[in-house]
Amino acid sequence: QVQLVESGGGLVQAGGSLRLSCAASGSIVSISAMGWYRQAPGKQRELVARITSGTSTNYADSIKGRFTISRDNAKNTVYLQMNSLKPEDTAVYYCRVDGVVSGAPGYRYLEIWGQGTLVTVSS
Repeated sequence: QVQLVESGGGLVQAGGSLRLSCAASGSIVSISAMGWYRQAPGKQRELVARITSGTSTNYADSIKGRFTISRDNAKNTVYLQMNSLKPEDTAVYYCRVDGVVSGAPGYRYLEIWGQGTLVTVSS
């Protein structure tokens, strides 16, 4: 069993900053990638940023230059530093961990989602 614990969401004024964290624990054997996705009301979930085990990153065009993703492999934790926030960044932000987990019936490759954390940017 794998658990993802997200934190750092909240209410911020436009132009402000927030830092999201997502810590993975449990029967994780290895992590290939960690990422942040978001879903605004009435919209589909979209990729915000993703980082691989080799620290290769990719970002959505809408947040390039404002958001930075990083990871601490020793802690199985991924961070999203969000600066210059805009009202259109308002959404529920979800962490996703891609990797191998152990347990019955054996090793499996899974994409594991967090419960989501709400980010609200006021104008």
